[in-house]
Amino acid sequence: MLLEVRDLTVKYGMAEAVKDISIEVEDGSIVSIVGANGAGKTTILRTISGLKQPAAGEIWFQGGRIDTMAPHQIVKLGIAHIPEGRIVFAPMSVLDNLKMGAYLRHDKTDVARDLDATYHYFPILKKRSRQLAGSLSGGEQQMLAIARALMAKPKLLTMDEPSMGLSPKLVGEVGRIIKDINGRGVSIILVEQNARLAFKLSDKAYVLETGRITLGGSAKELADDERVKKAYLGG
Repeated sequence: MLLEVRDLTVKYGMAEAVKDISIEVEDGSIVSIVGANGAGKTTILRTISGLKQPAAGEIWFQGGRIDTMAPHQIVKLGIAHIPEGRIVFAPMSVLDNLKMGAYLRHDKTDVARDLDATYHYFPILKKRSRQLAGSLSGGEQQMLAIARALMAKPKLLTMDEPSMGLSPKLVGEVGRIIKDINGRGVSIILVEQNARLAFKLSDKAYVLETGRITLGGSAKELADDERVKKAYLGG
């Protein structure tokens, strides 16, 4: 098992944002977490990435416990996080944003090779390489956020609402990119309000409601579940 979240509880003050949840991610898979806004999805990703400390439970990655580690240590192990909202370093160029993704790497030759591969994968970023990241369109900023995370050379990529605010055409493009990244051997945890997209892309899925997992199983099974259809897929 690549990642195991065991009986995780996360609090903000006295309030429990996530309550006693367990999640498993197999190597090479895409696992989605769907749920309404405020259900706790972002909190789970922030805790896996070390940005939030759990009140209880454990997180294991490749057989080692990581919930007591600092974020930069977790990145070095091979977990990269793409936060909600297409957060980029707006005053910096596209190129410098990509270099920041590889900040903890010291293999300069491999970094240069990965940068070339990234430009091949996202040709618009090569065209915009000297442009300030804050001047990119919303779709281009999402591409940059994904590409920057890939420059960390992750084994596991956690993505928080990558389709949010994008046009239907760009949502389809982001979906294709996610499948392509996974096809290159990167495992993915996908947090999405767009349940239809999440189930289409994923091998396994969890439904999160008010901080608790209420359903879990294969994405196909959940997509066919009448309760899920009524709550998340429009009947």
